[in-house]
Amino acid sequence: MREEIHGLDGFYATPTGLVAARLLRERLRGFWPSLPGQSVLGLGYASPFLRLWRTEAARCVALVPPHLPPWRWPRKLPCRTAVAEEDALPFPDLCFDRILLVHGLETAENARRLLREAWRVLKDDGRLLVAAPNRLGLWAQLERTPFGHGQPYSPGQLERLLRRQMFRVERRGAALFVPPFSTRVLLRGAEGWERVGPAVFPRFAGLTLMEAEKDMFAALPVMTDAAATVGARPHRRRMVATERA
Repeated sequence: MREEIHGLDGFYATPTGLVAARLLRERLRGFWPSLPGQSVLGLGYASPFLRLWRTEAARCVALVPPHLPPWRWPRKLPCRTAVAEEDALPFPDLCFDRILLVHGLETAENARRLLREAWRVLKDDGRLLVAAPNRLGLWAQLERTPFGHGQPYSPGQLERLLRRQMFRVERRGAALFVPPFSTRVLLRGAEGWERVGPAVFPRFAGLTLMEAEKDMFAALPVMTDAAATVGARPHRRRMVATERA
């Protein structure tokens, strides 16, 4: 992932970041109210949001790229932190029930490869939940927030990207209708913005949320042996360092 997301810890320690995290967690909880006994993977900078399910999930794993510091988990919780490259996930096929992708797609060096890896490690009935900056939202226009870096997506662009990587979008949502300013009046009224935003200005949310399922019937291109050889990526050894926080 790119270097622009180095300041995430600092942003989420600010009043604006604390409000944004709280609003986003509420939206994510609406998609997945409970995940008892399931295996959950967080990609990008998903660690602060995995706390929604960490006490009930059978396993929570937060994967971060090597240049980002891992989130420190409290002890005695079924969670791990893995450090690895996004396009070579250090997990076997069909390993996770759910994948949460936050602060990852917009900063990925190769978004398609990242999604293909997510597809690979998801179980056949697994689901992917993506949070990506909305191209029309104010949050994507301001570089002082992490949502103003990388590649924003319109809802249509995000759905087409997921469909091309063999995902079927099941549900859509949005978050962060409150303007990204640090004034006390706006921050105190953030919940009100979230309530009226979907009805008043639905196209201008800061984040687009999409839940997608693996499409097991997606058509795969037929390649000859010669074409496969020419287009094949060289084998890369997957390296991972894990720690119990």
